[in-house]
Amino acid sequence: MNYIWEVVGRHPTGQQPTGAETIQKLCDRVASSTLLEDRRDAVRALKSLSKKYRMEVGTMAMDHLVRILQTDRADTEILGYALDTLYNIVCSDEEEEPDDSEEENQQKQEEDLGVQFTDKFIQEPDNITLLLTLLEEFDFHVRWPGVKLLTALLKSQCAPVQGIILVSPMGVSRLMDLLADSREVIRNDGLLLLQQLTKGNTAIQKIVAFENAFERLLEIITEEGSSDGGIVVEDCLLLLLNLLKNNSSNQNFFKEGSYIQKMKPWFEVGDDNSGWSAQKVTNLHLMLQLVRVMVSPVNSPGATTSCQKAMFQCGLLQQLCTILMATGVPADILTETINTVSEVIRGSEVNQDYFASVNAPSNPPRPAIVVLLMSMVNERQPFVLRCAVLYCFQCFLYKNHKGQGEIVATLLPSTIDANSISAGQLLCGGLFSADSLSNWCAAVALAHALQDNLTQKEQLLRVQLATSLGKPPVSLLQQCTNILSQGSRVQTKVGLLMLLCTWISNCPIAVMHFLHNQDNVPFLTGQISENLGEDERLVQGLCALLLGICIYYNDNSLENYTKEKLKQLIEKRIGKENFVEKLGFITKHELYSRAAQKPQPAFSTPEHMLFDHEFTKLVKELEGMITKAVLRSSEEEKKEEEVKKTLEQHDSIVTQYKELIREQDSQINELKEQVTLQSSQNEKLQNTITQQFSQIQQHKDQYNILKLKLGKDNQQTGNQAEAAHVNGLQPEELSQLREQLEELQRQNQLLQTQLTEKDSLITSLKAEGVPSAEGSTSEVTELQKEVELLKAQLQSQTAEITQLQSERQELLRGSETTAAIPGEDGVYTEKIAELESRLSAQTAETQKLKGEVKTLLESKELMEKELASATSTAAIMQAEKSKLQQEVQESKKEQDDLLMLLADQDQKILSLKQRLKDLGETIEDEDDLDSRDQFDDNDDEEEEEEECDE
Repeated sequence: MNYIWEVVGRHPTGQQPTGAETIQKLCDRVASSTLLEDRRDAVRALKSLSKKYRMEVGTMAMDHLVRILQTDRADTEILGYALDTLYNIVCSDEEEEPDDSEEENQQKQEEDLGVQFTDKFIQEPDNITLLLTLLEEFDFHVRWPGVKLLTALLKSQCAPVQGIILVSPMGVSRLMDLLADSREVIRNDGLLLLQQLTKGNTAIQKIVAFENAFERLLEIITEEGSSDGGIVVEDCLLLLLNLLKNNSSNQNFFKEGSYIQKMKPWFEVGDDNSGWSAQKVTNLHLMLQLVRVMVSPVNSPGATTSCQKAMFQCGLLQQLCTILMATGVPADILTETINTVSEVIRGSEVNQDYFASVNAPSNPPRPAIVVLLMSMVNERQPFVLRCAVLYCFQCFLYKNHKGQGEIVATLLPSTIDANSISAGQLLCGGLFSADSLSNWCAAVALAHALQDNLTQKEQLLRVQLATSLGKPPVSLLQQCTNILSQGSRVQTKVGLLMLLCTWISNCPIAVMHFLHNQDNVPFLTGQISENLGEDERLVQGLCALLLGICIYYNDNSLENYTKEKLKQLIEKRIGKENFVEKLGFITKHELYSRAAQKPQPAFSTPEHMLFDHEFTKLVKELEGMITKAVLRSSEEEKKEEEVKKTLEQHDSIVTQYKELIREQDSQINELKEQVTLQSSQNEKLQNTITQQFSQIQQHKDQYNILKLKLGKDNQQTGNQAEAAHVNGLQPEELSQLREQLEELQRQNQLLQTQLTEKDSLITSLKAEGVPSAEGSTSEVTELQKEVELLKAQLQSQTAEITQLQSERQELLRGSETTAAIPGEDGVYTEKIAELESRLSAQTAETQKLKGEVKTLLESKELMEKELASATSTAAIMQAEKSKLQQEVQESKKEQDDLLMLLADQDQKILSLKQRLKDLGETIEDEDDLDSRDQFDDNDDEEEEEEECDE
């Protein structure tokens, strides 16, 4: 403590100042000192006094400490002292547990003090933002106290601090960075911080989940040893539960991210399960709770179904069943595993079928369901385990008509096997045992085998029981009523009455069988009319419900117990109002509302085990209907029946009209389709007619033109024929000459088209060429020259053909006038001969050009192959170049990281040397020389890296 007196300016000798005075002087020193060392010493002194004088330090120094956090950001040591002091102020000391009421009051005052200081700190939201900024500091002495302080603030005032962090830019993201810290202390405290941060805030839970929290948490669990890990695994699992519980968005993200599949290795247990540590039990318990969160009945049905499917496909359900049938598993883990398997198979047909096929590793093998039922009806088993088995059996039968049929079939005479124990035998044994809890569990389990299944209700009427030797067997229904009349315990009566109500509801045949026994109705009326104690009021209510079901679902097949006679009996012996009041005892019972909340039976003691969740639904459905049925008079019933008949007739008429309307709708749709088809066909025909009409009009115009030409041709035919004969040429020869000229023109046009295509191909090849295809470029140039030469030849040929055409026209005009000029016959004969020779020469030249074109085509194909080869070579070289560039970048990045690490190390060495100098230690010069040499080496390495980069 001497440094405190040095800071405040007094020595321990003489009169010592009080704690408040010392703290006030330290605060003045923090506020007024210009030297950083003085402020640091003062804050360190405040830290040492903050636990003993928590009130004084929090009241006088909090503002100064916040100002230190704002102004002295460069000094990590003073920041650490300030954060530690604030943590001591805000956080209550919970290490010592109070022994008596006085210490409890003191502890409560400490907690209230922490809440007050937290409120003062968060009055300025910028303080939380400042704290989040300080968490980015990598220095251990700043980041760790910052994490602890923020955790303490969240524990003290969770909702306000959550709101500030939520609106702070990148606030949650900064906290998520703590999970990536290589220092385990900070990472572990970061887990505790995120646990507090995600409590009850859906928005923050979503942000944390989308910041890749699931991936990181699962990695930490795997690194720490999964279920064999320590407290860190427990913290990760608690955080996962916070993120997933009652958060459908995160649950869907967890499932879509295939994280369910990563949970399977958690549940791999060996053959030797003895000696489980307490931490392993805790971890596995939390893991099972995490699975249950994903398939909880309170989730949406679609999400639950998809998660159940994923758990079966990845083998998680199979792994859980392995734990279920393993030996040496602790009782609480076995109980939680049974509850988990229950919710994984609840309502999933595939999972239920698989569970039905699971056998216990016994000799001979027995179905897992039979083994579990043996535990349920065994009174020596723990109460929570028996409740878990009942829940598992209920989930197995939930919406599972196939499973219900299999259970009921084990009770029928035709399927009973004397050599093996079946589920039905165990249920009957539990139903009639001396243990009231076994009676209740077996009755509820059997009721679930009949839930919403009329077929199995009728099948169960066939079950006959042998009560004793020499006596005829009695039905299961009659045996249940016999036990009721024998004055059993309240729990047994409640279980049997729930079974009977479930059995005969919505089953007129079962109602008839129940009323057929003459003793049942008098027993029920007697129970309802008596004034029994508080414990028996629930039994009276259930008897009233059972009698009401007999009225509501009565088909009047028994003359003595028709609806009307039963109501008259109630009115005479009980009274309608009294009957309705007794019926209301069920829903008014305190345990009724608790059982109606969730499907899992959760009872603190066996005595509280009275209601089943599915039975509460049945009561809610039937109570109002039974009340109306009992209170209605016979005339009202007749009127209601008439109204029902009228409504049925009306419904039948409406049904007929609906069928007629459906038929008409189908006919209208067919007619609409036909109209649409006819309309499309009509449009096509109209288009065809229009085209044909235009063609006919064109043909008419052509016919008129030909008709006019024919009139002129008829006048000149004689003269042309005579002129042709005179010149030695027949008309057939002239027509052949015309055809040859037209053929030459077509060939010329074809060659021009081919040359145009060659030009475009050469241009594209030049544009797409690569640097490595130099040979291909030169060949393309030569090919272009040949094409230019061929163009010139074709142009000259075109000119000659044009000239021949003009000469032909002149010849034709001359032949028309040859009759008028007698001396021109020889001249025209010579010209025609010359024309024929030139035409033959042109034909030969055309054949030559065709050969050249063929050669050019072959050259083109060869060039395309060479270009393709060059392109592929260039692509390979480009890929290799990219790969080399990527390797160079990676090498540069590694070198930069090494340089940064070396620089950090040198900085730390220099700071340590400076601190040694400040403490008066002597430092040899060789260290300085080594440090300078190290910096020189670093500079050389940086220069070499820059040269390599260039």
